[in-house]
Amino acid sequence: MVATQKIVLNPSRDIPFNKLVLSQANVRRVKAGVSIEALAESIARRSLLQSLSVRPVLDAEGNETGMFEAPAGGRRYRALELLVWQKRLAKTAPIPCIVKTDGLAEEDSLAENADREALHPLDQFRAFQTLRAKGQGEEEIAAAFGVTAAVVRQRLKLAAASPVLLDAYAEGTMTLDQLMAFCVSDDHARQEQVWATIQRGWNKEPNIIRRMLTEGAVLATDRRACFLGTEAYEAAGGIVMRDLFQEDEGGWLQDPSLLDRLVAEKLAREADAIRAEGWQWVEAAPDFPYGHRQGLRPLQGTNPLTEAEQAAFDALKGENDALEEQYGEAAELPEAVEARLTEIEAAIEAFQNRPPKFDPADIVQIRT
Repeated sequence: MVATQKIVLNPSRDIPFNKLVLSQANVRRVKAGVSIEALAESIARRSLLQSLSVRPVLDAEGNETGMFEAPAGGRRYRALELLVWQKRLAKTAPIPCIVKTDGLAEEDSLAENADREALHPLDQFRAFQTLRAKGQGEEEIAAAFGVTAAVVRQRLKLAAASPVLLDAYAEGTMTLDQLMAFCVSDDHARQEQVWATIQRGWNKEPNIIRRMLTEGAVLATDRRACFLGTEAYEAAGGIVMRDLFQEDEGGWLQDPSLLDRLVAEKLAREADAIRAEGWQWVEAAPDFPYGHRQGLRPLQGTNPLTEAEQAAFDALKGENDALEEQYGEAAELPEAVEARLTEIEAAIEAFQNRPPKFDPADIVQIRT
């Protein structure tokens, strides 16, 4: 029986950075992935997570010179070099290195890059989720990985999808665009129901998924939602579905019944406030049937300025016109002049937008 020869790994040692040079045998020529600046920040935050692979530099007679070249790990070398240049790392700082003497330097470089397996996006989503669960905030995670807080929120949203959907994405039966579409809803049961439905059909486009998940919900641009305000709806326990991956115009209000009740209550309060002004006929509703206004005429209220108010209004207009004429050709207005023009504009608008006053005889009319 022949004994299996044991593998002997190359030794590891710390080598001062100023004894290292970048090898011309490095096969990476095209820039890709994280920038050198971002990698330098990562090393500064976390130290060096992976050693450099180096070889002794030999002189013409084949003797070691005390210098070492790095055919693999060139980006790490450049990031360390940047930190030294920024005086954040000593030029003699010991760098963990794997020292090789056999084989080809080009083979080392190619193997390190070719044998590397990229992290599946889902693993990154879950890693962000773990960091969040361990107390790191969205801004802190964003700063640590050189992304925006919005990107962190998106990845946390994806990680929070139904496990059934995440398994499908990991297995390759669901695309990332589809997963993003499903995340418009936080309801796992509904997500799974829609996933089961679209698998039986031919159209699996993300827009179809979003449409199915938001069916029955009310757009935030609906006039009821605009009248009430999404803040009041959410304060009453309503849920707003938001799409973090494309423009959603404010999202979808998930509970139409709650929205209608809140709108009716607010309309009633508004109607009571108008009645308190003395109006005898007040009707309030989100919508009126066709023809409801037939036979009615709009009331034309007026609110003329008093003599003193008219004089003040005319003075403001005159001052505004004078300033515009004086500085009309100026490339930039003096700060004081710009501030005064803003004040004048606000005062004129206050005169022009005063609420109208109505004839007392009209106020006490009752519809017959």
